[in-house]
Amino acid sequence: MADDEVTRLLKKAYQDEIETVMNYMTNSIVLDGVRAEEIKESLQADIQEELGHAEQLGNRLKQLDESPPGSGAFEATQDTLQPPADTTDVVSVIEGVLDAENDAIETYRALIDAAEAADDPVTEDLATELLGDEEAHRTEFRGYRKEYKD
Repeated sequence: MADDEVTRLLKKAYQDEIETVMNYMTNSIVLDGVRAEEIKESLQADIQEELGHAEQLGNRLKQLDESPPGSGAFEATQDTLQPPADTTDVVSVIEGVLDAENDAIETYRALIDAAEAADDPVTEDLATELLGDEEAHRTEFRGYRKEYKD
């Protein structure tokens, strides 16, 4: 039987990854302009990776005799990652991505701690792997932000 905090955090991470996929896809479609092309391509590439994260989290929940949440349990939280009214506002999308990545990093760090406390090394390893991916995404988008702040 899974630890309640581990299960809660796995479900949160799963839901966050699904929301990220939705928002990355939407932003990769709606952004306009030459300057947006690199951001759109990066978001499109990250969609598959984030979807893979969700699948890994869902499978881990299943292994722990739990179920990943369905759409009925979905609560959107990524307010800053919503598509901008001005479809050339690339900076707001970059900032939204950074907010989402920071939230994911915080969740995975909490999951690592909870899994360690629950003596669940498999979940701890998974969270550590996903943490590294999210930190890499954050670094990439910090670079984009530097380019746009100049």
